[in-house]
Amino acid sequence: MKRPLVILCIDRDNDIYEKTGISGPIIGRAANLDAVVKLALADPEDSDVNALFYALKLYDQMVKEKEPVEVVTLTGDKGLGYVADRRISSQLDRITRELNPSGCILISDGASDEEVTPIIRSRLKVDSTKIVFVKQAKELEKTYFVLLEKLRDPYYAKIIIGIPALLILLISLSAFLGLGWEPVGIIVGLYLLIRMVGLDEMIMTIIKDFRFSIEKPGWIGYIGGIALFIIAGYVGFQSFESQQANLPGEKLAGYVMGSIVWSVFLGLLLIMLGKSVDALIEKRKYEMTRYLLYTIAAALSAFLIWVGSLWIVNLNTPYVDFGTFLLTLIVCLFLGYVSNWAINIYRLDILKDMKLEGKEAVSDHGVYLGKVVGVDVKKGKLIIQTIFEKKYFLPLSAIVAIDEKVVLRAGDRE
Repeated sequence: MKRPLVILCIDRDNDIYEKTGISGPIIGRAANLDAVVKLALADPEDSDVNALFYALKLYDQMVKEKEPVEVVTLTGDKGLGYVADRRISSQLDRITRELNPSGCILISDGASDEEVTPIIRSRLKVDSTKIVFVKQAKELEKTYFVLLEKLRDPYYAKIIIGIPALLILLISLSAFLGLGWEPVGIIVGLYLLIRMVGLDEMIMTIIKDFRFSIEKPGWIGYIGGIALFIIAGYVGFQSFESQQANLPGEKLAGYVMGSIVWSVFLGLLLIMLGKSVDALIEKRKYEMTRYLLYTIAAALSAFLIWVGSLWIVNLNTPYVDFGTFLLTLIVCLFLGYVSNWAINIYRLDILKDMKLEGKEAVSDHGVYLGKVVGVDVKKGKLIIQTIFEKKYFLPLSAIVAIDEKVVLRAGDRE
């Protein structure tokens, strides 16, 4: 049987789900037609409607020509950025595995969807691309209404209004404190750098993992951790004030880092203890191993930063040279590797006692992957069966959490 060509429609800002409740990937003509009709009724001005109708029109044309073809819509996230791209990547991996397409025709409404093109090309041969534009008059008042429409969108409103507001606030505050333009430049530069590499989305993903409820005993660890973070901030400020006139820039930075690193580590340790207590009470042993790994990573990082700060400053004993710092780095990397290896062995022992067969498998973005139909502990493999009754393997290390469902890192598929 000839491999099908996929007509691929991209909804990077996830308007379809936000306005209709239909989540991606949307596979097949009937499902896509249902989605586009509901989207058109919910918001007739949405440009995704035009792109979806164009994709369906092209599908019908190719079917008439008796070409093997399928139409698929991939959805991202309303916040765009790293999270949206991860979700699209996860859905695209599923499509390539289940449909085994020969290539794709990429349909987009332009704007932010174009940014995901390199992700598509990394997994599929793109035979053609089509950006669907809405035919509009180009008078100035039309542009005005388009801008007004964008301002109603929370994502664009944060960019168009939020960033200038933040700049004005920072400049005013810096002028009031007599600090000049330099601090504003540093903050703005760091923000733009973080946005460029998508680190902000990664940070938000980690923060979401540390949600807590006042009804669980783990909140005590959070309160203690936050208190230690505040203390670390105060100690760091005092260290900066006391040595600002005595130390050059790099030594001052090393001195401040050395003064706060252990307070920050203890704060993280209390949070990890709180999360571990919650997991222990709820009998989530597998998740406890993740918190243990976080704790070890934090301890090794704190020790390395502390030794590094001693090497940079070198004001008091024990004096540290570059060789000692390099040896510490190597030892920390080795201990990190050994810890990860030991925890993975412990995880395998936990999985032996758990009944995973029959549980639903979902990605860490909430995308349904299929059902667990088998576990090969010796080979370290998890067997997933999709809704199309196709089976594939995942390493057991891809498991993020286990409760009523098995949560997996979709990017670890084999």
